[in-house]
Amino acid sequence: MFSVEVRDRVMIAHSLPDPFFGPAQNLHGATYIVDVAFYREKLTAENVVVDIGAALRILGETLKPLGYQNLDALPQFEGQFTTTEFLCKYVFDRIAEAAVSGKLGVEGKTLSRIRVTLSETDLARASYEGQISG
Repeated sequence: MFSVEVRDRVMIAHSLPDPFFGPAQNLHGATYIVDVAFYREKLTAENVVVDIGAALRILGETLKPLGYQNLDALPQFEGQFTTTEFLCKYVFDRIAEAAVSGKLGVEGKTLSRIRVTLSETDLARASYEGQISG
């Protein structure tokens, strides 16, 4: 399996208002390092997994609406605990949609899998990985 991974970061604020989350119930900030890995069984005719420039652009476009925002105030997250795990799936869905729609180029439509990892610190991170269905 071949892979290409791109990285960006996003600064957000949010709260996790449930006793389960202890002090994270309160409004707090996070700077996530976001890694997205693209997988395929065989390289394309151009010997690539995906266009790295397009992957970086799509990742940046996905994160931009979240940057410097209080996620508690965004309508798409109403009623949700915006945990790191939840945000991994949110980013995955946007990136997978871009792949299937051709925004990652023709080769994006034939990817096998995508993995999104959000690192909160050097000590903690979460991922979501799934197949691409086009």
